[in-house]
Amino acid sequence: MNPRKELLEHIPNMRAFAMSLCGAADKADDLVQEALMKAWSNLDSYQDGTNMRAWLFTILRNAFYSELRKRRREVPDSDGAMAAQLAAHPEQGGHMDFRDFRKALDQLPADQKEALVLIGASGMSYEEAAEICGCAVGTVKSRVNRARQRLAEILTLESASEYGPDATAQPIVSPPSVTRSVA
Repeated sequence: MNPRKELLEHIPNMRAFAMSLCGAADKADDLVQEALMKAWSNLDSYQDGTNMRAWLFTILRNAFYSELRKRRREVPDSDGAMAAQLAAHPEQGGHMDFRDFRKALDQLPADQKEALVLIGASGMSYEEAAEICGCAVGTVKSRVNRARQRLAEILTLESASEYGPDATAQPIVSPPSVTRSVA
């Protein structure tokens, strides 16, 4: 028999099996649909002469358990209360800040830029960076320090507190403070 036709013949049995797993018709229908999509897209891996029903039920069961594992990691939020508490730092400013940083980084001397990238971006130790650069550890530390100072000058930064949310974005990423009235 044609595997495509045989696949279609097993849909009622798959739905009954899915109902026994899920307990709800809508979830069972979704599960059967997902299993059929997986089976259809992998029909070339089905071997003629083997048990199509067992193959389909295995796909359905695996899809059910995968969904179950996924749901365990999710937080129920039907009323949207959790989602309302989430906030993301606006990305537009970050993108522009990164462009400015790249321009400033390109203005550094090659030795300072190399040391700063090895330590700051690649996360290497000063010893590893010194070995790569072929110089003493103290030289790498000095290059990194001078590179950081020069970047601060180019970017006109006075302190590390200037990184992160600005005054406009701060209320977006910080939870609102709770005020209590005293009676």
